[in-house]
Amino acid sequence: MNKENKTAIVTGSSSGVGAASCVEFAKRGWNVVINYSKNKSDAYELAEKCKKFGVEALVCQANVANEEDCKKIVNETIKTLGRIDVLVNNAGTTKYCNYNNLEGLNKKDFQDIYEVNVIGAYQMVKFAVPYLKKVNNGAIVNISSISAISGVGSSIAYAASKGALSTMTLSLAHALAPEIRVNGICPGFIQTRWTKSFLGDRYDSVKENIEKASLINKTSLPEDIAKGIIYLAIDAVTTSGQLLTIDGGQLVNQGKM
Repeated sequence: MNKENKTAIVTGSSSGVGAASCVEFAKRGWNVVINYSKNKSDAYELAEKCKKFGVEALVCQANVANEEDCKKIVNETIKTLGRIDVLVNNAGTTKYCNYNNLEGLNKKDFQDIYEVNVIGAYQMVKFAVPYLKKVNNGAIVNISSISAISGVGSSIAYAASKGALSTMTLSLAHALAPEIRVNGICPGFIQTRWTKSFLGDRYDSVKENIEKASLINKTSLPEDIAKGIIYLAIDAVTTSGQLLTIDGGQLVNQGKM
């Protein structure tokens, strides 16, 4: 067990952006902590993929909405890998609901979404901070969404939660400076299984329309977002309190005459 390797915790990492991020960290010689809530088989398959790069991969089942589970992820990381250099708050949830259907969301829907997307991220930060302060260039990357900027996404509750996460990212950057850098990423449409699951039969048409609406006629793969995460986590040593938008130029192009 090489506890000298730097270590990254990536929540919600059994698939999609989280999984791609773990692979990118592993390629760079980092140990990774793969977190899943339900998708056990994919999590362990990802661990084997990461280990092929000569690193350790710890798999941890936990629901970040649960405070004790967040504490467990951090404690198991320290016990097994000895350090935390980067925390990526990637775990997220939503409920698809048309914006015009105000009756489609209730109090519990908001609470369930906020518990994962906002409170879960905060809890992970709270427990990881003592260890992030012990390393050089400790960093946190929160995965928000362009929904936080545009107000448009899978539901009003989701967009509101990502707006809260983006603001919390800025607050944490103030609170944890100078020892820990805190940044966020606001992805646009991502070609993931998660996106396909809530769009269903509409997936192809929505993807095509968004590509047409972007400056470069492209939508992101998970690997594209993962490379942005790596940049903010490792390379951007003088960057904190920033929100990086990765959306193919969709938001910018909305103002085109």
